[in-house]
Amino acid sequence: MRNKVEEIRQILMEHNRLFSDSIPLIASENITSPAVDEAANCDMSHRYAEGWVGQRVYAGCKYIDMVEDICMELAKEYFKCIHADVRPISGVVANLAMYNAFTSDNNGKMLIMPIPKGGHISHAPKFTKSGMAIYGTAGTVRGLNIEYMAFDNDEMNLDVDKTAKIIRSFEPELVLFGGSVFLFPHPVKELSEVAKEVGANVGYDAAHVAGLIGSGYFQDPLREGADVMTMSTHKTLPGPQHGTLVSNREDLIETLRSCTFPALLSNHHLHNVAALAVAFAEMLEFGKEYHKNVIQNAKALAQALNERGINVLMEHKGFTESHQIVVDITKFEKTIGLGGDIEALLEKCNIILNRNLLPWDIQEGRHYQNPGGLRLGTSEVTRLGMGKTEMEDIAEFIKKVIVDKSDPKKIREQVIEFKKGFQEIKYCFQSPNKAYEYIKFY
Repeated sequence: MRNKVEEIRQILMEHNRLFSDSIPLIASENITSPAVDEAANCDMSHRYAEGWVGQRVYAGCKYIDMVEDICMELAKEYFKCIHADVRPISGVVANLAMYNAFTSDNNGKMLIMPIPKGGHISHAPKFTKSGMAIYGTAGTVRGLNIEYMAFDNDEMNLDVDKTAKIIRSFEPELVLFGGSVFLFPHPVKELSEVAKEVGANVGYDAAHVAGLIGSGYFQDPLREGADVMTMSTHKTLPGPQHGTLVSNREDLIETLRSCTFPALLSNHHLHNVAALAVAFAEMLEFGKEYHKNVIQNAKALAQALNERGINVLMEHKGFTESHQIVVDITKFEKTIGLGGDIEALLEKCNIILNRNLLPWDIQEGRHYQNPGGLRLGTSEVTRLGMGKTEMEDIAEFIKKVIVDKSDPKKIREQVIEFKKGFQEIKYCFQSPNKAYEYIKFY
């Protein structure tokens, strides 16, 4: 068994080396600071604190309560809200708490962004209308009856007029904005007014854009009509993998609390609450500058790719207002392949991104395993200190692979050399100590 431990250790070292040597462009990932890592490694990682602050089921929670209180207060400050629950252990669990609060058991009604056009699987039904099983969280866990908002492919956003008609016809209990492809702000204000006409509550899944929102960019859902905003905390918000739920509805606070615990949680990964508190503090200090640069880098990367013959969607709208860009690579199908093929090829060059469905892929017979698109994000490369010049460099690497068909081994060597200059995490509290360096074990 000692050999197995050493094997695991070696695998972890290789994983760390891979990302140390790679350009990370996964839009749903980020990198945590040494201070966040250190908090996540504390003794709280194996403690229990069921319940709410001051109302625990377990003893030994004095300091856990203090940290969780700080985390909630920082979250409320960052999102300018009156209620923050930092106990959800993921964005999906935060969504489930919202579903618990706003929808009926078994066949409750929810309206969401279409999944093939960028909606998230946690919003999805168990089965499609045609009977195909997709096992979306909302349908599988809550048994919700799901309908879809109208989507405008040309604008990569929701169609307000058509969706308003769907809301009035379907009369959902919950209208949910947000998705995993999220280039532009959703029309929350316009459609939340329609939702209220039919008695629906409004939710906003900010998993991808929470950091942008907290730092004052993208949009402001809680003041545009959303009753609740949920999120994961490791994307544009560069914290640990965890979840948070926020609201400005004072009348909902007790319901929302109960819909998280005891409805969904026992313990809630206390070390990640501590780490999240540090991440909120970092973003309150550095987020304004950081997220401005994240968005600027996304626009710059999109422009640079487009100039090199790689079709980035939404040029007529400036490509994006978030950390994401979406690329249509179907013109390379005969020479290199589609999204899955190009994702794998770029990974061989230490360029890490993901394939992604384009809104029209399903109708054209393409599957999510090898779709017509790629999704790229700039949150992590920005936090490593890269700017507009480096976006040009990254675009050139990708061009060499996709357009010029250069030798992947040579590109990989160039990427590794390039990445040597970007090993330090920015937009955080700098310390002479690295994470773990001065933690004492008893």
